[in-house]
Amino acid sequence: MIYIHVPFCKSFCIYCDFYSEIAADGAAEGYTREICREIRERSAEMDDSLKTLYFGGGTPSVLPLSSLTRILLTLEEVGHGGPYEEFTIEVNPEDLVEKGLPYVESLRKLGVNRISIGMQSLNDELLHWMNRRHNAEGALKAFHLAREAGFENISVDLIFGLSNLSDAVWEDTIRQVLELGPEHISCYQLTVEGDNVLAMRLEAGEYEEAPEEVCARQYQILCERLAWAGYEHYEISNFARPGFQAVHNGGYWARRPYVGLGPSAHSFSGKGRSWNSEELTGYKLTREELSVEDEKVETLMLALRTARGADAEFLEANCLKEDIDRLMSQGALQKTGRRYRIPEDHFFVSDEIIRELI
Repeated sequence: MIYIHVPFCKSFCIYCDFYSEIAADGAAEGYTREICREIRERSAEMDDSLKTLYFGGGTPSVLPLSSLTRILLTLEEVGHGGPYEEFTIEVNPEDLVEKGLPYVESLRKLGVNRISIGMQSLNDELLHWMNRRHNAEGALKAFHLAREAGFENISVDLIFGLSNLSDAVWEDTIRQVLELGPEHISCYQLTVEGDNVLAMRLEAGEYEEAPEEVCARQYQILCERLAWAGYEHYEISNFARPGFQAVHNGGYWARRPYVGLGPSAHSFSGKGRSWNSEELTGYKLTREELSVEDEKVETLMLALRTARGADAEFLEANCLKEDIDRLMSQGALQKTGRRYRIPEDHFFVSDEIIRELI
């Protein structure tokens, strides 16, 4: 599993707390050189037991095709080239629309077999408020361009839980997305973190977070509509048509080793974690070993985020019986065969349930 962080955006969404820089002229050249250097230096850490490649960001679709090609050739040079079981690239709709069909077709020719489109909303007023560069028409056009280019595995990102998002607008967005028929849908509740624009507006009294009951209701609407449309709710924030669960992200939840390349990217060796500093060039790698207790907590926390749940023997050995029994009596935990899982109707409060266990 290889993750490559592309820390460039043409503008910043008001809620984003990921490391990113405005895509200045010529910045891609230095970035590409650094990534290729890091690939060569860290090739021994790369584990091909799950052969996936994921370009995330930031906005990977701002990178020129020449940069993507050089990175892929360097991976091939060190023995970790394609074809990949899953090769995902995150894109913003406006980049696909501006660059057109030839660009999207070129991604396919480079080996990309899964594309993740950051729609976030299909309401122009909300998109403008978020400081997204695309409108609803552009988002729909980007999806159709991906289909026209031959992509048969498309994921769409959406956001709910905004105080200015009505249930009616949310339902309309879900309806339009289902009409498109993506293979995968990721939906995230808006959270205010870090020192982004939204956090500053909240502190200044210019924004109010949506009440918990509103967020819970919108999550329930999402779950009901997607279940009706045939999507499997396989992880708290992720839904897929049968056979289209995200392979790369599934590796994270199963605690498979992965190498993260690029500024601010994180890695996991199976026993320890490491991360790069947040700077475009000369970024430094910091490593830490995980304690036995850390490993137990991570294993349970990540497994319980999924519909498959956690191994029963492992959970019973590491959690208090009275906590397990209480949560089961409340319907917040259920046992099926040799696994415990949080039922879907309690997914929204899964963080609290996991905290009670660990």
